[in-house]
Amino acid sequence: MKLTYHKTTLANGLRVLSSTLPHTYSVGVGFYISIGSRYEQPAAAGAAHFIEHMLFKGTARRPAPQAIALEIEGHGGLFNASTGQEMTVLWAKMQQAHLPLALDVLADMLRHSLLAPDEVEKERRVILEEISSSQDIPEELVSLALHQVTWPGHPLGWDVAGTPDSVQSLSQESLSQFLLRHYGPHNTVISVAGDVDHGQVVELADRLLGDWQGAAAPSYLAAPDNHAGPQVALINKKVEQTHLALHLPGLPRDHGDRFALNLLNVILGEGMSSRLFLEIRERLGLAYAVDSYISQLADTGVTGVYAAVAPERALEALSAILAQLQRLCDEVVDEATLHSAKEFVKGRLLLGLEDTMAVSGWFGRQEALTREALSVEQVIGQVMAVDAATLQRVARQLFQSGHNQLAIVGPHRRRDEARFKALLTNGLLAH
Repeated sequence: MKLTYHKTTLANGLRVLSSTLPHTYSVGVGFYISIGSRYEQPAAAGAAHFIEHMLFKGTARRPAPQAIALEIEGHGGLFNASTGQEMTVLWAKMQQAHLPLALDVLADMLRHSLLAPDEVEKERRVILEEISSSQDIPEELVSLALHQVTWPGHPLGWDVAGTPDSVQSLSQESLSQFLLRHYGPHNTVISVAGDVDHGQVVELADRLLGDWQGAAAPSYLAAPDNHAGPQVALINKKVEQTHLALHLPGLPRDHGDRFALNLLNVILGEGMSSRLFLEIRERLGLAYAVDSYISQLADTGVTGVYAAVAPERALEALSAILAQLQRLCDEVVDEATLHSAKEFVKGRLLLGLEDTMAVSGWFGRQEALTREALSVEQVIGQVMAVDAATLQRVARQLFQSGHNQLAIVGPHRRRDEARFKALLTNGLLAH
């Protein structure tokens, strides 16, 4: 059965989506709000993440965190939230019969959070601990350093959680104002998936949120050109492994070549049949963990590689990574490899959509970020249409020397930075 959805836009601009899955017992409900850390000013860094935490801390009807949790968990459900650079997601997964309750609780949390001063202060301490913990986790620390060197001085380069100083300065009043200015029906999508009727979903959403008013969809600071490089951020830390994180240019989420880049990423570093895994781990024995990824934003994107290796072999590992990037530029991918990559993308996509929350997210995220939700069949068709010549063209366009940033966390001295930077400069040829 093909996945389809219905869409209704309420009078206040709120978009309501539903996907009917008759075979399911659960219902997935997601509120997808186009707001995240890139919408913040320096003094308010971390505000969106702080507010996400505070939504769970009590409303007028459910004045304590336990009262909110009991509504969902007391009926066997799950719920949570997340904040990213461009989106905040508030979600619940429950038995289908409890759809009205799930929508009621999430709408109440979003619209009527008390932001009680004593809860703000308690959660401030929690978030400060969260920020501190990232300094003790090399994988997180290297990622934060890489974002800072990729987008220096720009919100995209900030920790989504903010800084200790910014979190300390966020008052109950400033959080309340941020919530009023940035969250509203015009930048919110409700997406429901399960054995549901679209008319019922719309009726419930209209009753709970039809009178919701908010400011127009907020704007953000355009992404700077992150192609100036190479840049290296080195954090000397006494750890057993060196953690390497590399950024090269990527593509915005609506770019026509995004499907080709997805396939390049699969070939490069996704899964145990990828080139990085086979070369870095299996043949050279340099790392236990090595992979690649892509991040696509509204107006920019990055291609990333991460590896954790013995400190004395860090340069060797980086050289081997760059060689695999170079190979994608120099050699046309053979048909067998391309076919396997396409089947990987197709299979992971289909397997990942056997869940009501996944289906809710598939349509809800697309609608919130692009206002166009492609079907699974449309995406698979685009992936299957990519040829080897396109892969090589995109690789040559993106994987160039001088257009990369590197972050390193490990027991390295400052003089090592020049050696890593020299390798970045010379490790990839211009095309």
